[in-house]
Amino acid sequence: MENLFGIKNKTALITGGSRGLGLMIARAYVRAGVKVYVSSRKKDVCDRVAAELSEIGDCISLPADLSTEAGVKALVLAYRQLEDSLDILVNNAGRAWGAPFEEYPDKAWDKVMALNVKAVFNLTRDMLPWLAAAANPEEPARVINIGSVAAETTDSLSAYAYGASKSVVHYITRVLAREFAARHITVNAIAPGRFPTDMTTYVLKDPPRYEAELTMIPLGRYGREQDIAGLAILLASPAGSYMTGNIIPLDGGMMVTGPKFPED
Repeated sequence: MENLFGIKNKTALITGGSRGLGLMIARAYVRAGVKVYVSSRKKDVCDRVAAELSEIGDCISLPADLSTEAGVKALVLAYRQLEDSLDILVNNAGRAWGAPFEEYPDKAWDKVMALNVKAVFNLTRDMLPWLAAAANPEEPARVINIGSVAAETTDSLSAYAYGASKSVVHYITRVLAREFAARHITVNAIAPGRFPTDMTTYVLKDPPRYEAELTMIPLGRYGREQDIAGLAILLASPAGSYMTGNIIPLDGGMMVTGPKFPED
């Protein structure tokens, strides 16, 4: 199984790696023997998480504010001073902004698109030479983007810019998969549904709403850490080396749920 799913001794850079899905992926990679660099905006939080994960493996903190191009370049420079190549880039950092349609502000679009879209494109662009240095025909380098089922549904949850931004992430994933194939770099996206993260805290604190949401998920539950960890390991492992350009829902079946009609 190690030959099929092993990722030991690889290097990974995970943005938004100090909490939520990014932390779940970082923890899984560290346990699997990957040298993991976690990045997030808050230095103290990033340092604390790296210290905690270092107790079970190899994890280094590289704090950066990726909402600006200067922040992206600072992260790239910091990484390049430490490593000559990069096996796995996980573009996970993101944000949402909810407000009623009539009150949805222009700055929401700017802030959400800057982190969810521009940072993904700019960081991948600037890390491309390091990804190429790790790539070969038998074992490609990997780019794993974190999209969302929000890109494919019409339930905005009043977070209009968020779903739109994730639609762009899915588009970028497919485009770059085609462009990077000749360089032996795969590009795939995970499109999560509902997971217990900071973005869903408001639901978890509202039991009636939480129970109502569960009825819309065919498997009847939120995602668990093992769910995102398993898929992230698959995409980074030899078992995933022939996969590229895929948008993979990880949603408990939300994407296949049709309209619910009242019973006769």
